[in-house]
Amino acid sequence: MKVIDKINKALEDDRCFWSFEYFPPRTQQGVMNLYDRIERMCSLGPLFIDVTWRWGGKSSDLTLELCANSQTVYGVEANMHMTCTNTNFGLIQDALEKAKEQGVQNILALRGDLPDGTVEFDPSVGEFKYATDLVRYIRSTYGDYFCIAVAGYPEGCLGPEDVDQDIEFLKAKQDAGADLVVTQLFYDVDNFIAWVDKCRQAGITMPILPGIMPIQNYGGFKRMTDLCRVKVPQEIWDRLEPIKDDDQAVKDYGIGVAVEMIEKMRAAGVRGFHFYTINLERSTRMVLERLGFVPTVNEVRPLPWSPSLSEKRARENVRPIFWRNHARSYIKRTELWDEFPNGRWGDARSPAYGELVHAVQVRLAPAQAERKWGSPASVDDVKALFVRYCRGKLDSLPWSDTPLQPESRAIEDCLAEINARGFLTINSQPACNGAPSSDKVHGWGPPNGFVYKKAYLEFFVAPATMQGLLTRLDAEPSVTYHAVNKSGDLLTNCAEDSPNAVTWGVFPGKEILQPTIVERVSFLAWKDEAFDFWNAWSSVYARDCPSAALLRGICDGWYLVNVVENNFQKPSESIFSLFDGLGQPLSNGVPALQIEQQ
Repeated sequence: MKVIDKINKALEDDRCFWSFEYFPPRTQQGVMNLYDRIERMCSLGPLFIDVTWRWGGKSSDLTLELCANSQTVYGVEANMHMTCTNTNFGLIQDALEKAKEQGVQNILALRGDLPDGTVEFDPSVGEFKYATDLVRYIRSTYGDYFCIAVAGYPEGCLGPEDVDQDIEFLKAKQDAGADLVVTQLFYDVDNFIAWVDKCRQAGITMPILPGIMPIQNYGGFKRMTDLCRVKVPQEIWDRLEPIKDDDQAVKDYGIGVAVEMIEKMRAAGVRGFHFYTINLERSTRMVLERLGFVPTVNEVRPLPWSPSLSEKRARENVRPIFWRNHARSYIKRTELWDEFPNGRWGDARSPAYGELVHAVQVRLAPAQAERKWGSPASVDDVKALFVRYCRGKLDSLPWSDTPLQPESRAIEDCLAEINARGFLTINSQPACNGAPSSDKVHGWGPPNGFVYKKAYLEFFVAPATMQGLLTRLDAEPSVTYHAVNKSGDLLTNCAEDSPNAVTWGVFPGKEILQPTIVERVSFLAWKDEAFDFWNAWSSVYARDCPSAALLRGICDGWYLVNVVENNFQKPSESIFSLFDGLGQPLSNGVPALQIEQQ
């Protein structure tokens, strides 16, 4: 979808909206971390995100990849930067074609900074001298397919003496086919408001989004404002001077400055705000929270998982629960499907999951992983790590790069207890019997609906404990389960391969939606990834060290189990009674409730 259409709808409704900018990291680890950040920040409800590219198109492939994945995996519209000065024409043509192929409909057309040491445009390197040339080319070649954004400079591109000429250039961009303006960062709100008035008087009718960059630290702020030739009110310098060596105090002050700026612009009629995040999260989040810019549940969670914006997945509304924390992997392994489940899962035996092209990876560098998870020397050490995760004392495990899901906080005591006994949980959800769709924890979908969930647990367990567990599971008529080891030996009490809906919703004027299911074929496809995380974790350590051997042993010998309590009217805690007296408590005698981060 084109960003301009979403902006015009928001302006028509007279509601505030916001967007986030990111830049492509230089390392693969940085890219993985950025994906995690984008996923988290999507919960803040941005209207769109945009991703920069380096001069000369040096990051064009990565920029497109980040944009396409943000749309396909996280369900947020992406705006792809494109600079044209000293950029090969063939590269621009190729990037535009690839963007169209991957459903990216939004381009921020920029001249771009000249390379270091270069002072003039070199026509032998690129055909486009100005952003206007790029805008004109895109519009003449692709018609209305792309929404084209351009840059605006409230304080002049090179200085205040250029403001009037820059407005003329901005009008020329509009005449060439541009749809909207995103401004350079600034801190003088009065000047911005006056500049917008000048733009309107010059016939510029495009929506203008002010660029907001919360101050992160004194040195970086000074360098950035010098580089961009941004005027900073003296009051800000005066307030920063006594705290310039205290990074936290500077961040807190920067949040306050951004809030004041937006409140002033909002009072002047501005409704859209573009955040230069510099790939950071906290300050942007705090600004939005202080302003009360909190999206509704149905805005950020139309389904329990983020719907893809890929055209071929437009009607997809059912997924297995197993990839809950690994949406990118699920998208990749199903990208060759011709159809995606809509309304019901259908015949699970017909679609084939793509093979794992690459082994799963721990998102941390080895030294970081060892600092976070230590060097486990026994099963008790591993159990203690899982308990700490359930307790919120550890923010990630190899199977999840984020803390425990908010809905599972209601059962964290029970989770901690069974993890301490050797049932190592990697996925869970409590039961829910008709919560409003607007509920902050359980809610999803359209307004005025009700949502339902069956209690679900997914965990690894030692083979010595399996027989006792199976006896319990087989004796409980309302419980279904699947258990499999790395070799693929399957144990289950499900007589058929039919899917089992574990989440569903009832909404006015709609059929019942069943967006999350448990199903045998999908579970067997997922188990390869689930077990491979043990090997990924073991690779953090030297191959012959005890920690690596311990983790490989768990991978080779333990079972992966999923359990569904199908009676959703039972309390969430009832599913945990299946584990009473099973497993081995921690040998150090410390109860799960008392385990804290060391």
